[in-house]
Amino acid sequence: MSFNLKSDFKPTGDQPQAIQKLISGIKLHHKNQVLLGVTGSGKTFTIANVIRKLDMPALIISHNKTLAGQLYQEFRDFFPSNAVSYFVSYYDYYQPEAYMPATDTYIEKEAEVNELIDKLRLQSTTNILARRDVIVVASVSCIYNIGSPKEYERFVFKIKKDDIADWRLISVRLTELLYERSEFDFKRGTFRVRGNHLDIYLPYEDHGVRLIEEDGRISKIESFEPLSGKKQKILGSSIAIYPAKLYLMDPAVFKSAEARIREDLQKEYKGLKKLGKELEAQRLLRKVNYDLEMIKEVGYVNGIENYSRYFDGRKPGNPPYSLLDYFRLTYGDEFLVFIDESHMTVPQIRGMYNGDHSRKKVLIDFGFRLNSAYDNRPLKFDEFYKIPSNFIYVSATPDEWEIGQSKQVVEQLIRPTGIIDPKITIRPSSSEIPDLIEEIEKRAKKHERVLVTTLTKKTAEDLTEYLKDKKVRAAYLHSDIHTLERSDILDKLRKNEFDVLIGVNLLREGLDLPEVTLVAILDADKEGFLRSRTSLVQTMGRAARNVSGEVIIYADKITNSIKHAVEEIERRRRYQTEYNKKHNIKPKTIYKPVREKIVESDEESELMFDKIQREFDLESLNKLDPNSMTDYDKKKIVKKLEKEMRIYVDDMNFEAAILIRDKIKGF
Repeated sequence: MSFNLKSDFKPTGDQPQAIQKLISGIKLHHKNQVLLGVTGSGKTFTIANVIRKLDMPALIISHNKTLAGQLYQEFRDFFPSNAVSYFVSYYDYYQPEAYMPATDTYIEKEAEVNELIDKLRLQSTTNILARRDVIVVASVSCIYNIGSPKEYERFVFKIKKDDIADWRLISVRLTELLYERSEFDFKRGTFRVRGNHLDIYLPYEDHGVRLIEEDGRISKIESFEPLSGKKQKILGSSIAIYPAKLYLMDPAVFKSAEARIREDLQKEYKGLKKLGKELEAQRLLRKVNYDLEMIKEVGYVNGIENYSRYFDGRKPGNPPYSLLDYFRLTYGDEFLVFIDESHMTVPQIRGMYNGDHSRKKVLIDFGFRLNSAYDNRPLKFDEFYKIPSNFIYVSATPDEWEIGQSKQVVEQLIRPTGIIDPKITIRPSSSEIPDLIEEIEKRAKKHERVLVTTLTKKTAEDLTEYLKDKKVRAAYLHSDIHTLERSDILDKLRKNEFDVLIGVNLLREGLDLPEVTLVAILDADKEGFLRSRTSLVQTMGRAARNVSGEVIIYADKITNSIKHAVEEIERRRRYQTEYNKKHNIKPKTIYKPVREKIVESDEESELMFDKIQREFDLESLNKLDPNSMTDYDKKKIVKKLEKEMRIYVDDMNFEAAILIRDKIKGF
């Protein structure tokens, strides 16, 4: 299929020249280009037009999940008939394996996988292998090891109409693909047999697949709604079933891998003993032998990815397989990579390897892991940089590195809406909170919204509570909030469920909030990363979606960063004003509809849990009756109760935590 861009708008302002220049650059084989676009100039629309006109698959990388989620929703709206996917870290909670020698403390890896994000990740890889009209919006987690795409593709199970309907053999094959048989708890990644048909709940789709048997052969392949069992449509004469997990291991491969692991274990065991590390040597021997026995018996062990080099057939030091390898395997050099907010994303990609390496070094030195753990890692920057043939760095404030690498810098400084950059006022920080409350109340009366940016998460939380005490409808947003909740909070702001949103650096890049008319920057004179020229320009840009946009900077002195940021905004104001006069444009705010959520949750379970979460109420807790729930619902409620129990422990409300713990025991 070709890309089919759906939009009520056509490229305007300086979008047409930007689109044409970027396309020309790709055709001239420029590896690097920069799209320097101001906030509100329609950079996403420009990218969408480049993809459509070149008709090439694309990977769009963002530096945080909130922006990735927003981009995913935008591209899903632009390309409703094409394969737009979302690939971010699937953990709600993640504690990596670590060892602290000073206190002799070993911390085992702990993680809570978000099943809905896991579905979207699997959808990304299956889309890449199955079709060409693919756009994947990803966070920087796309440079982490996810296993060999060749192995993943080799496990694809193709089922055709008129095949022999041997449910036993098909069940065995599905089990090899890490599907589970479940007759009662039918959920993603499971299958069941019902008389003359076999149902499969694909982990990467929202529908199930039904194989219908007639006269010993498969007569129909249908899709159906998993909850009701209602038939949706005939799927055709064949279907490809992709694995339920990204990382698979062929039993035949394990045999040869085990021999190499044991060989390396002996070498490293002897090496530790030679250095006089008797304790570490024994620890390594026990650990690896235990892991190998677990893998042999159940096919999995916590930390199996640390042996991935042996299973993938990689040599020591070779780069791991990442999402980019799926693109390269399927499309060769014929795909595009856009680095969104590149001034943030490029440094993040560059720094991920070093942090991972230093943590692994301690584990290896003290006998918790083999040296092969080094090879379960994110890509180094030079490894990442080699893979794509085309990079387009997108930012309102690109860094010197991107500009230096690029053959051309394409500027997009005109907003089609005619909106001029916000007016900037500098006020003393000594009276910033009373002044801020007054400004918020002014805008709340007009049903407008306010963003406030602070320097720390603690300040954001404390200020939110203080404003609530003053009867101001406020909420905060920072990185501790779960991935999907962040987008929900932004939607609630747009829906006028509160008036002011307070955050740290999550309020800077890319957020599209046309209802916001004021951005307040607290402690602007504290020079540093969050108050640099780039950060200030990006933060001010959040007020450039509305004709009434204004920025208030609270500072007792004018730093160089403030001075240069204000000068840049004033330059852009003049540029847009001249364009408006020349083309007789009257600025207007474009209000976009609030998009559907990326994923929908189980409403009934959420409502029961919300009642407990809003205000601890023993009566509500007692209403949760395990006997009235399915096993699947029980698991969901227990998971939510465990999270709530930890919150109460952190708040030192041990009585409430004990009540929840006792309730959990009843499930």
